[in-house]
Amino acid sequence: MKKKVLSLVLAFMMIFTCSAVLAGCGGSGEEAGDGAFKAGFICLHDENSTYDKNFIDAANAACENLGVEAVIKTNIPEGQECYDAACELVDAGCGIIFADSFGHEDFMIQAAKENPDVQFCHSTGTKAHTEGLDNYHNAFASIYEGRYLAGVAAGMKLNEMIEAGDIKAEEAKMGYVGAFTYAEVVSGYTSFYLGAKSVCESVTMDVTFTGSWYDEALEKEAANKLIEGGCVLISQHADSMGAPTACEKAGVPNVSYNGSTIDACPNTFIVSSRIDWTPYYEYAIKAAQGGEAIDVDWVGNLSTGSVVLTDINEDVAAEGTVEAVDEAKAKLEAGELQVFDTATFTVEGKALDSYKADVDTDADFTPDTEVIEDGAFMESKFRSAPYFDLQIDGINLLDTKF
Repeated sequence: MKKKVLSLVLAFMMIFTCSAVLAGCGGSGEEAGDGAFKAGFICLHDENSTYDKNFIDAANAACENLGVEAVIKTNIPEGQECYDAACELVDAGCGIIFADSFGHEDFMIQAAKENPDVQFCHSTGTKAHTEGLDNYHNAFASIYEGRYLAGVAAGMKLNEMIEAGDIKAEEAKMGYVGAFTYAEVVSGYTSFYLGAKSVCESVTMDVTFTGSWYDEALEKEAANKLIEGGCVLISQHADSMGAPTACEKAGVPNVSYNGSTIDACPNTFIVSSRIDWTPYYEYAIKAAQGGEAIDVDWVGNLSTGSVVLTDINEDVAAEGTVEAVDEAKAKLEAGELQVFDTATFTVEGKALDSYKADVDTDADFTPDTEVIEDGAFMESKFRSAPYFDLQIDGINLLDTKF
């Protein structure tokens, strides 16, 4: 009798275990607790990172606006921990889950495949349009337009320095602190440079990479290296206050990213561009609540309020900067100006009339899509995440980090 009971218990345990494995990382994503809809968010770092703070602020704003509960997980590395966090959010009853960092993508896809009743949205990712999952989506914004406008402000400052006799025209060299030599960063620093070049023809730019999205010491060291190398204005695509504080100490004008640094750097901060994720979060959460389809690749822009600039610090910016930025912004919104107009740059001394980019990402980064149309590199058209990876003339890479 005891053996029979034991056999039944073991059989039940095996069935229970197999059911758990087949269920993947969690339940159905239906509302839990009091029945309120829940949205989950996975962040690479926490609010000490300007990048993640930008996402966290948008998550809280969108959920407050919609009256839904936000469940936010911070300091989630780009590894198995992301999958585990997604599982926990599914188990917590989240009907939609967002992740904010490039390396989270494969783990979000894994969770999406195992939980078809939950929507998964990944910012900066590249694979949604080739995965073909109904519940997995990528999103980004045309932040290159914001960086271009910030570049206009930088170019105006360079012109002021030239006219004041502080530097010669040939000394109008900017510096840029990048995290990695990825298309997202390349697209950003190139658009920033082209914005500056649109008003200061003699500008050049040095770029150095830290190999980390967030490392205050390395970013400060990188900015100091650029300043010591003759760069008279610094910008960045890295997530700490390292570069801005280095600029404030050295008295070098700075264009930051993902938020104003005016409180900490009142004497050097000019302007900052950022993606406001609130419009996307609201759109995707509403769709998930209503059982409606979410765009596979969603792209926000200036008109949707997804690409924004901080107020310009007129105590540091050159006179006329506000007007110059407003004029360029109006042209971008009207379609009269293309950031990557091929008439405005060359590659190895040659004009560009054709280029294939790696849009359908693979391990070998094989070029697969013609992206030059009507005299411009069409960023954001063939997928939401950036794929501009050209090294144009006038920009000097001091190193690379992949």
